[in-house]
Amino acid sequence: MTTADHLLFALKLFTALGCGLVAGVFFAFSTFVMNALARLQPREGMSAMQSINITAINPLFMMALFGTALACLFLAITSLSKWHQPDAVYLLIGSLLYLVGTVVVTIAFNVPLNDALAIAKPDSTEGADLWARYLTTWTLWNHVRTIAAFGAAALLTSALCKQTVQ
Repeated sequence: MTTADHLLFALKLFTALGCGLVAGVFFAFSTFVMNALARLQPREGMSAMQSINITAINPLFMMALFGTALACLFLAITSLSKWHQPDAVYLLIGSLLYLVGTVVVTIAFNVPLNDALAIAKPDSTEGADLWARYLTTWTLWNHVRTIAAFGAAALLTSALCKQTVQ
């Protein structure tokens, strides 16, 4: 293997791990964090989620979410130029699954819901109504993100396996 092959292998590994890491974060929210917040009084649940949404915007999580997206974009483009290789289809589908199912869904659905929650008044009737809708809708889209990131991790891992079998 050439140096370029070693670098590409490392990028695939980094990207598969990044997808898995992001899937794990979203999985935690889908399976217990949102359920725990739903058990609180609306004012308390809203306040907690508002705080989570503020603290989630930090360099480590943003690097995991968007650094993985950048790596997926690179791998998708690379897969098109190496279409004859056995792992190309796994790279392309896995990368697109992450980009669309995780990043686009985050930007198009979860972030606007977070923005609406950020300006809501936790003690108001409107806030309680928003919180009830938020719990259902945000969690639904989070399930989509979880499945997409996990599927991307699986496909990118398959690409690694195909490359090592060559």
